[in-house]
Amino acid sequence: MIVHYLRVFSQNVRKNSLIVNVLLETQTQFDIIFIQEPLWSKIHKIPSALSSKGEDLVETSHHPNWLLFTRNPTNRSDSLRVIAYINICLSSLRFSLHSDVINHRDVLLISFFNNSVCYYIMNIYSDLSYMALKYLKNIEVNIYNILVMTGDFNIRDSLWDSSFPHHSSISDNLMIIADLFNLTLSMSTNPSPTRFSDMAGEANSVINLMFLQYGSSELNQH
Repeated sequence: MIVHYLRVFSQNVRKNSLIVNVLLETQTQFDIIFIQEPLWSKIHKIPSALSSKGEDLVETSHHPNWLLFTRNPTNRSDSLRVIAYINICLSSLRFSLHSDVINHRDVLLISFFNNSVCYYIMNIYSDLSYMALKYLKNIEVNIYNILVMTGDFNIRDSLWDSSFPHHSSISDNLMIIADLFNLTLSMSTNPSPTRFSDMAGEANSVINLMFLQYGSSELNQH
């Protein structure tokens, strides 16, 4: 199987499993769904060698038409904040999670093979402390053929939000990281807020971004 394009949907669901379930049921025209801040909840008890009462099985949303990709938590407090769903129709492309390369609860690196070439896609959630960006800036890895890096970066900046008058030094770090992966910021064809505030008096903002390979024909077309 050879594909010529991938349709990617990305959204921070703010721990709302209903939104995820609706997306998995309705957004079947997409190939990949990136989720930031999914809900993890206790499903049931499973047998345990450590406790006669068993251990809690903590899971997130599943769907028969989607393959779930998520890093295994290292402990109970290791709340994973990025997951990905791959349309089962693309299973022959051999998608694979690479926590051996990037091992962080806020960064998800996935590879796949298309026409015998290995490509990568990346889902990121950067909290208000920018832990994911600090991690990516400090690690020394050479990852080639990243097609897309997208997610919720929690950075307001005039570079991508015309309603915001300031520039942030955090944005410079983000651009350095993108450049290391041979990626550049892709501007939306329909500029609009990506986060809508539910608090009176707080402005809507653009904090969800997409980075694509330099020279990509899809640049500034999403």
